[in-house]
Amino acid sequence: MAEASSASSPTADKATASAAAEAGPSTTPVTQDAGSAEGKKQPVVVICIGMAGSGKTTLMQRLNSHLHSKNTPPYILNLDPAVSHMPYSANIDIRDTVDYKEVMKQYNLGPNGGILTALNLFTTKFDQVLGYVEKRAEDVDYVLVDTPGQIEIFTWSASGSIITDAIASSLPTVVAYIVDTPRTTAPATFMSNMLYACSILYKTRLPFIIVFNKTDVQPHDFALEWMQDFEAYQAALNDSARNESGESGYMNSLMGSMCLVLEEFYNNLRAVGVSAMTGEGMRAFFDAVEEARREYETDYRPELDRLAAEKAAQTEADKKAQLERLMRDMNMSEGGSGAGGPSRRRGGGAGGDNPFGPHPRNEREDRYLDDEGDDEIDEEEQDAIRRQQEEEEEAAGAEELGRLDVEEPEIGGMPRSGPQGERGQAWPRPM
Repeated sequence: MAEASSASSPTADKATASAAAEAGPSTTPVTQDAGSAEGKKQPVVVICIGMAGSGKTTLMQRLNSHLHSKNTPPYILNLDPAVSHMPYSANIDIRDTVDYKEVMKQYNLGPNGGILTALNLFTTKFDQVLGYVEKRAEDVDYVLVDTPGQIEIFTWSASGSIITDAIASSLPTVVAYIVDTPRTTAPATFMSNMLYACSILYKTRLPFIIVFNKTDVQPHDFALEWMQDFEAYQAALNDSARNESGESGYMNSLMGSMCLVLEEFYNNLRAVGVSAMTGEGMRAFFDAVEEARREYETDYRPELDRLAAEKAAQTEADKKAQLERLMRDMNMSEGGSGAGGPSRRRGGGAGGDNPFGPHPRNEREDRYLDDEGDDEIDEEEQDAIRRQQEEEEEAAGAEELGRLDVEEPEIGGMPRSGPQGERGQAWPRPM
């Protein structure tokens, strides 16, 4: 795994003029909050998530170009193993570590399965990736993470959760959900995007920004209006989705109810409009990132520290419980055998408790020989021992019969009346 150079992409020079004009004379530098670990500078990690075709890769190139124009080049991670061409240079690229096509061939997988398996394999070494990022933490202001276009592979897989949690536990992290604005003009599609954004927010539990991309094709004013005014969304829903009889259908009623449910979600959500092609909205995007960073330091970092402390305490309690259970099994815990301990169990010898464990010995026939303090054998036991010896001597002196002393019946010719019967006379066949 090698770090690629952080040089500007080939299209960066072309985009510098428009991006600088939109952004203004200067960009506010990243400031270090008082709550950061050990007073060291920490960059902001922006995880870009979005549907296939929403423009994530193009937006990543625009963000890279904008930051290079401000002499603050970002540190870029590419987590999409199936991308064939990237318009920017990534510092760490999953394609340098895992061969997506070779994974599909070796494991006999399809495209989505190959992407998921490649991401899982890369996650096993993500501690090294995080080490590279932390080494550059004092040299960069932003860390940009590009994710696969198959959004469910990253958001709902174990590897995606591991990567997100690992980054968020080390550095301030913000999730940017990219929305294809021209395809969201339909109220039903808009509601689907909002529900997916809500699910990602509660899955990642990190500061969240909705980025309406491609505003050069379709302005995002309608989306902001629908998020702020329920009646405007309901009117658009009724106008666009009436059935043939002129009445609203079940889906319209459901989406109207969902809009009311998401009202609280909208009130605490940051939404910005950008254009990855023209560079419009870059300043608003980075202002939202800085606001989300402050929210992470004040609200999310204490919660993450609390969860980490609880997990560590639970792990320590589990270890202690396992040790105590082991000590009890070995009969070495407090209150065990010895002076002041429990009374001797039945079946123990003169030496104390049963050495084979806490359970009494089996109720066998010769258990009377294990009675404590019976060093002398009484007359009854002597008689039993004498009879056993006599039986053994009698059995030893008995005449042994050989094979020639006993007549062997033929198979199928067993005599009817014992050894005096006629040989060869078979028993009657059963009816």
